[in-house]
Amino acid sequence: MLKKRIPFLNLSEDEENRLKHKIFDIIFETNTRIGKLFNIILLFLILASVGLVMLESIPSINARYHKTLVALEWMLTAIFTLEYLLRIYCTKKHWKYIFSFYGIIDLLAILPFFIGLIYPGSKFLSSIRILRLLRVFRIFGLTQFTRGRNVLVIALLQSREKIIAFLSFVLLIVVVIGSIMYMVERNHPESGFTSIPISIYWAIVTLTTVGYGDVAPVTTLGQFLASVVMIIGYGIIAVPTGIVTMEMNKAAKDDIPKNTEVCPHCADDYHLDGSKYCKTCGYKLNPHDKK
Repeated sequence: MLKKRIPFLNLSEDEENRLKHKIFDIIFETNTRIGKLFNIILLFLILASVGLVMLESIPSINARYHKTLVALEWMLTAIFTLEYLLRIYCTKKHWKYIFSFYGIIDLLAILPFFIGLIYPGSKFLSSIRILRLLRVFRIFGLTQFTRGRNVLVIALLQSREKIIAFLSFVLLIVVVIGSIMYMVERNHPESGFTSIPISIYWAIVTLTTVGYGDVAPVTTLGQFLASVVMIIGYGIIAVPTGIVTMEMNKAAKDDIPKNTEVCPHCADDYHLDGSKYCKTCGYKLNPHDKK
């Protein structure tokens, strides 16, 4: 019986599967020489791309080397786009990768450039490519840093409900404080409290202890209230820090070492050391390993 062939590549299913596995090993895995080399080269290209965006934002350099900078940016974007498409191609479940953490970052790395063809100013958002350097921990096997990242992510997820409730309370407080300050200072235009939204803006700036100084009370009562808000601000800053710290301590106790294997079926990269099968979908992490 003839095996099904892929019209575009003129390959049988087995041949295409082997090709996908080879591509997967190169661009996803970092425990092989060629995979690590590819990812290290990719890191240097990312740094070069971010550097080009920064140089293009300098008027004197852009005026002198504009064509060169644009040509290099086109070339690097073409490489990143091809790499992104290959990542989609070699994964079993394409949508799993596309909507994964790294998949979204990879898409955001190339999207600003193409949006910039329509809205030129948006191309400077290409510097978001620097986020792709998060892979450096996997590439060099820095599992201690990876575990630290996991602890932070778990702590933020576990404390999200408390933080949302706290921020909602703060939002209500700044609306009340802003309204009171507007009532106190509204007869003094020089103070800058010309509306309730402006007063709320002042309350946020003061409560966070930023203090730009563009809006400031001039009455005695207003200055007293501002002092109270400043003191409250120090306590408010400490609350979310305490919540996250508590959850980080819990997560650190439960943190389990992980390896750097990426599942070719669902692109999950969080597995226990020595795992042979994906904890999410049960797929074999290295399907071509005969052991």
